[in-house]
Amino acid sequence: MTTRAEFLKRLESWGVKLAKDVLELKEPVMEIPARTLSNTIWDEKARMLKLGPEKMHRRFLDMKEARRFMQTVLMLRLIVEAIREDVYPTIRDLYYNGKHTISFKDPLSRVHRENTWDEQSESNAVIEDIEVATNVLREEMGVSADVKGKIVGPIVVRSQGYELDASKFGETALSLPVNVDGLEIVKVEAAYVLVVEKDAIFQRLVREKYWSQENAILVTAKGMPDRATRRFVRRLNEEYKLPVYVLTDGDPYGWYIYSVYKSGSIKLSYESERLATPDAKFLGLTATDIDAYKISDNYVIAANDRDVKRAQELLRYPWFQKPEWTREVNLFLKRKKKVEIEALSTHGLKFLHDYLKDKIRGKKFID
Repeated sequence: MTTRAEFLKRLESWGVKLAKDVLELKEPVMEIPARTLSNTIWDEKARMLKLGPEKMHRRFLDMKEARRFMQTVLMLRLIVEAIREDVYPTIRDLYYNGKHTISFKDPLSRVHRENTWDEQSESNAVIEDIEVATNVLREEMGVSADVKGKIVGPIVVRSQGYELDASKFGETALSLPVNVDGLEIVKVEAAYVLVVEKDAIFQRLVREKYWSQENAILVTAKGMPDRATRRFVRRLNEEYKLPVYVLTDGDPYGWYIYSVYKSGSIKLSYESERLATPDAKFLGLTATDIDAYKISDNYVIAANDRDVKRAQELLRYPWFQKPEWTREVNLFLKRKKKVEIEALSTHGLKFLHDYLKDKIRGKKFID
C-alpha cells in the first residue's frame, strides 16, 4: 500500500520541475488534464464516465492563466507543508490558510489589491487540478472534506485499531471516514446493499430494523453522495460482490443521484474507476410506479420548470439512453408529475417494506 510519504514525493517532484524551469530562466508551464464536459467520455464498455485525453497548459506568462497558475502553486505548497508536518487539513482549512491579499503597483504607481482567491470554490477547483495533474487524490494527500455517509447492517470494520460493528450502533449509525480505503473490512454477512437517497427514510428503515429483517447493509449520503460514500459502496460491490440497489425520489434529481453512484459524475470523471459502481440497480421510484403501485393523486406533486429542464438534460446523457430510462424520463415529461418515497404511505406506513421486497425479489429494477 502506498504511504503518504510516497505521495508527498510525487507532489514534490511536480513542484521541483516547475522550480527547475524558473531557475533555468524558462517559462514554467503546468500540463493538466482538462476537467471539462467536452473532455468527459462515456466508456460504454466500462459503463462509466471517464476523463478524456485532452490536456490544458497553464502558463505563468499568460495573463489569462497567471492568477490560476499562482493559485495552483500556492495550494501545492500548502498541501506539501501539511504532509511534511503530519497534519490533516480540511479543504476549508486550506482555503483560509491560503487566503490573503497581494498589493502591487502598476506603471502609473496606482496601488492594486488582489485576493489569492475570493471563494472556496476557487481553492477547491485548484485542489482538483492538482489531483489530476499529479495522480494523487486528496484522500491520499490527507486532505479532509465533509463526509455525509452513514451505514447500518451486518458488517464489521477496523479503523485505527478499533473494530466497529455497524449492526450495534442503533439509530446513530456508523459514520464513514474521509478515506474509506483506510478502513479494513473485517467481516460482511449481508445479502445486499440498499443505498437510500434521503436521510429521513434511512433513519426510518433503521428504526424499523429493515436491515436485520433483510440481512442488508443500509447506506445513505443524505442526498447527492460525497466521494467517501461512493467509494465505500464501490468497495462492497467490487470486493464482496454484494448487489447494490438505489432508492430515490421519483424525479429527475433522484434519478441523477442514482447515476452518480452507478456511472460517476462529470465533475469527478477522473475518479470514476474508484467511485462508480456500474452494477448498481435502480429500485425506484419511477414515473411508472405512480400507476403500477396506485399512488393516490393526493401524493403526486406537479413538476416545476427546473424539474423539466433537468429531465431534458438526462435525455441528452449517453448513460441515460437505455430504453427503460428514456421511457421513464419521457413519461415524466409528458405527465409532468413527480413523486417522493414517502408517497408510498398512501397504502399505509408499512408499505415501504413491501415495495422494496417486491422490487428486489421480483427483479423489478432498472439496470
